[in-house]
Amino acid sequence: MTPRLTFTFDNGPCPGATDRLLDFLAKRSVKATFFVVGEQIRDPAARAVAERARAEGHWIGNHTLTHGAPLGRDGGIERVEREIGETQRLLGPLSHERKFFRPNGGGASGPHLLSAEALRYLVRHKFTVVTWNSVPGDWIAPHENWFDKAVMDLDAQEWTVLVLHDEYIAGMLDTLARFCDELVRRNIEVVQDFPASCLPVVDGAARDFVRDYTTDAAEAV
Repeated sequence: MTPRLTFTFDNGPCPGATDRLLDFLAKRSVKATFFVVGEQIRDPAARAVAERARAEGHWIGNHTLTHGAPLGRDGGIERVEREIGETQRLLGPLSHERKFFRPNGGGASGPHLLSAEALRYLVRHKFTVVTWNSVPGDWIAPHENWFDKAVMDLDAQEWTVLVLHDEYIAGMLDTLARFCDELVRRNIEVVQDFPASCLPVVDGAARDFVRDYTTDAAEAV
């Protein structure tokens, strides 16, 4: 299989930052998925940026309402309905039809991402859960170090789902350009889809490995 990379951008939209990132992606003819925080799109200026992203062919996903404690650590049904459900209502027509949801976990995978209640909610409402396999830490100083870490991930896997963040990457578009040039040099295909290994729930159907991301998974599946 030709090596692939999927760009995803979390925690926006951030007016003034996401706009610049969208300009860059348009010039490079790159389509990505933006996993947005519900509280952000309550701001009309931020929502306008998300609407622009959707209009330009990017996918929009749900990244919780507050980006607070991971749901696997604080995931009772009331919080689940607020963090996931309220964000989905705020997204409305901006949301991709497959209802993409990305849990937050501080950049780390594991059972802290989802509670049993969260998993049941996602299954019942037919969400598709999207995880990742490359989080090079663009928010960690010195911020440009994400480049080398991301390249290492390219070497280690056939399909990389890269997590970057609007707020930080917009100030490093020169580094992002260098990374895109590296993708061309390595003949890595940029795609908008996700590998099966990063989809523990697909259209409401939980796959066996969702247990790796769920606290008390036996209660939910």
